Amino acid sequence: MAEIRFDGKVAIVTGAGGGLGRSHALLLASRGAKVVVNDLGGAADGTGAGKTMAEQVCKEIKDAGGEAVPDYNSVLDGDKIVKTAVDSFGTVDILINNAGILRDISFMKQTDQDWKLVLDVHLNGSRNVTKAAFPVMREKGYGRIIMTTSGAGLYGNFGQTNYSAAKLGIVGLANTLKAEGAKYNVKVNTIAPIAGSRLTAQVMPQNLVDALKPEYVSPLVAYLCSEQCEDTGMIFSVGGGYFSRVAYVEGEGVFLGAEKVSTIEDIQANIDKIKDLSKAAEFTQVMEQSGKILKLMKIM
Repeated sequence: MAEIRFDGKVAIVTGAGGGLGRSHALLLASRGAKVVVNDLGGAADGTGAGKTMAEQVCKEIKDAGGEAVPDYNSVLDGDKIVKTAVDSFGTVDILINNAGILRDISFMKQTDQDWKLVLDVHLNGSRNVTKAAFPVMREKGYGRIIMTTSGAGLYGNFGQTNYSAAKLGIVGLANTLKAEGAKYNVKVNTIAPIAGSRLTAQVMPQNLVDALKPEYVSPLVAYLCSEQCEDTGMIFSVGGGYFSRVAYVEGEGVFLGAEKVSTIEDIQANIDKIKDLSKAAEFTQVMEQSGKILKLMKIM
């Protein structure tokens, strides 16, 4: 196969000062992309700010012969981040929403600030940077957007209600953006990575942090950012050399009729059939799912 390259493409990577973001930025730059290395430079809990992290990654890229500029804006200021890309390189072709923080605490002990800040950075930050980049991509008829969810968002994890809610919200954002970007050749895909970083170091033993290198994740991300990728609206689990697609499925279910409202006892009598996933099917848009119900009701 011919080498996949990104010559002439401009990429924004948020949270690129370390961990996964740094790895994504370095790989894209090594294949010819011009990269905006965005990082607020704060602590893992979202406090503080600094320029060192973004500048260091830019130096690595430039020392290897690539092109990069730093950006120190919060992801809540998505218009400023996109302005850095347009002012520096003229456009934006690729956006990797990677920035994140953790404020892990059990639900009963969680403050409103713990909740709000995590949702702001993960969900609202992904929305704000995408909102600023989307018109540029739509106008040129080309774009690749990567969202970052998590196993905690897809499946849950104790002490991470704020993080899990934000991460599953990102999946919902991507699910609709895939439809709104389709006619403009803007592909939107989502990864659920497991990798060692300063964030996961708070919840993983050091041997796992060392083993799960971010570099294992970036090749999939880079492929999803490429012209060769025609997929959109996909979710992928990735880490440690493992790659898999994740999908929502719905069971065959049971139709109890629409002539009358089912009783609570009807539900009890059929609960095993209702829960059965042996004949599950995947839906890629809401009208497919609702259409199934309307057909059973003989409305369409």
